[in-house]
Amino acid sequence: MLGYDTIAELVAGAESRGCTIGELALRDQAEAMEQPELELFEKMELDYMVMEKSVAEGMREDRRSMSGLTGGEGRRMARYAEQGGGLLGPQVSRAVSRALAAACCNASMGRIVAAPTAGSCGILPACLVTMHEDRGVPLERIVMAMFTAGAVGMVIAKKAGVAGAQGGCQVECGSAAAMAAAALTELNGGTPRQCADACAIALVNQMGLVCDPVAGLVEIPCIKRNAAGAMIAFSAADMALAGIPAYIPADECIEAMRKVGDALPDTLKETALGGLAATPTGLKLREQVFGRPGA
Repeated sequence: MLGYDTIAELVAGAESRGCTIGELALRDQAEAMEQPELELFEKMELDYMVMEKSVAEGMREDRRSMSGLTGGEGRRMARYAEQGGGLLGPQVSRAVSRALAAACCNASMGRIVAAPTAGSCGILPACLVTMHEDRGVPLERIVMAMFTAGAVGMVIAKKAGVAGAQGGCQVECGSAAAMAAAALTELNGGTPRQCADACAIALVNQMGLVCDPVAGLVEIPCIKRNAAGAMIAFSAADMALAGIPAYIPADECIEAMRKVGDALPDTLKETALGGLAATPTGLKLREQVFGRPGA
């Protein structure tokens, strides 16, 4: 997106024009790309349809990862939701099931939307599909909220990056949770400033999260971190909507996340050499998939 390098600039731009961050992003993107707003909106709508399909595909009984390590998590959680949803309640449990399902779709080589990465692809769909299907939010508003999420994601990508190999899982699932939190806040009538607070709160709650995929695959613990990221997005949005400030501005949170990522050792940056990947069970699972080292 042209001309916005910080979350503060996004907020100021939206406030000065009397619009939402999503509306600002769509207008400026259309101008920068010299394309009609409707054309860009329709392209984003197609992305949402892919998100819905990735959730549905991940719910299938026969959907398993190529490694055989994971599969069916989303469907199990959906059944749990149908039985009352336990501690979280049915709606939140359905959101968790959708995050798991989309992430499982990715692990089984299904088509997903990287939002912002494949490893964090379940967070934004979990939030948006839940708002659309469970809360009845019109599709048009859902798509506009995707522009909000995209604007936030582009700033984070510029300032800190979104690759786990660069900054750990905090820049993957953390960024996705921040994008989703801003979108949820806007969908619930929040101001641009509240969207920024939600973004910051979400980042704070994933700060320092390492990238330690077992066997080097985006499955364990990645799939479950998508579910946790969705919950962080919902809680961050609710805190912002309740008027609870982030205190540390979103841009400073992003910069802090970048510095934390730089400080992480390579063993905790997608190399599968540390964290859960290096546990006895993690190593056994690696052998199960690839055989013994040198075999």
